[in-house]
Amino acid sequence: MLKKKILEGTVKKPASGEKTNKEKMVSGEFYNPIGWDILFARTRARCLADRFNRTRAWSIPHRNAIIRKLFPNGGKNAFFEPPIHVEYGFNTRFGDNFYMNFDCQLLDVAPITIGNNVMFGPRVTVATPCHPLVADERIAHEYADGFHDWEYAKPVEIGDNVWIASGVIVCGGVKIGDNSVIAAGSVVTRDVPAGVLAGGVPCKVIREITDADRMFEKHGIAPPVH
Repeated sequence: MLKKKILEGTVKKPASGEKTNKEKMVSGEFYNPIGWDILFARTRARCLADRFNRTRAWSIPHRNAIIRKLFPNGGKNAFFEPPIHVEYGFNTRFGDNFYMNFDCQLLDVAPITIGNNVMFGPRVTVATPCHPLVADERIAHEYADGFHDWEYAKPVEIGDNVWIASGVIVCGGVKIGDNSVIAAGSVVTRDVPAGVLAGGVPCKVIREITDADRMFEKHGIAPPVH
């Protein structure tokens, strides 16, 4: 029964009139990461991700049904390659035609917003969680509500038509503009403007993407029919 409630997202706590840890988390405030509502939301996401990761390659309808439960704010025609690793799912929003390659991680403690026609290469990580820099504030202690550490998070926004290549890490608080490409292995710690190729550790703009980068005509590929 408990497993069923977790998967359905129906576990509730009696109203107390106070902000829940989940509400604090989503708004970027400090929150207790092992609070009741956070624990159940995270467990539900991991159960669904685990179920997805154990599906057969030909079970596309079954996979799509799991993805719709895991990402209720997703667009149309999304395709995910297993394994997927997700913190919560409800805090990730993606547009139409999103493609996520093998072994990606979405740590959506703060909201992750992804536009239309976005491609993730293998092992891309989007990590919104943050911890205090000072050690005695970062480590777990005994507090009035139990033994735990404190966390907060910063949102990530990725525009339309972005390609994030293999092994990229996108840190919390970053915005990536429309039509940009992030080179493989980059660590994105600050905003990337629209229409550029960016790469490196930390990620920096390399150059603008221009019509000189077009390849279809050179290789005899006809343009789209519509």
